[in-house]
Amino acid sequence: MSEAIVKLHYDIDAEDFTTAGEASSGVKKTLTRLGVNHEVIKRVAIAMYEAEINAVIHANGGTADVEITPERVTVIIADNGPGIPDLDQAMTPGWSTATNLVREMGFGAGMGLPNMKRYTDEMYVDSKVGVGTKVTLIVNMNRQGA
Repeated sequence: MSEAIVKLHYDIDAEDFTTAGEASSGVKKTLTRLGVNHEVIKRVAIAMYEAEINAVIHANGGTADVEITPERVTVIIADNGPGIPDLDQAMTPGWSTATNLVREMGFGAGMGLPNMKRYTDEMYVDSKVGVGTKVTLIVNMNRQGA
């Protein structure tokens, strides 16, 4: 990968499962084009997809901003949704507030935040009830595997 910094921005539509995942797919294509290691691409794509889907399911959409440097990939997913009242509970594998309809579509299994943490080197969640949530995901280029 060259020394240039690449910045990408995506809007995430609310409750639109037909376009859900387009941002993470676009980032995956960009990382591939830049020649980033396959394992790093996989980790970024999984973590970002989970964050993107959470914004669609729970938060009336939002935005995704990505910065790619030779050292790391930083993804920030921000929304103006309801916020997360209990982050510790939300980090529990299998815990979910998804509706039955969302679950019937195959989403809302309660693995979003745990998978984001698993596939990143650093994860920060800033959430305020009634205001929204900002999730920052960082994957270092020099670490491979999950």
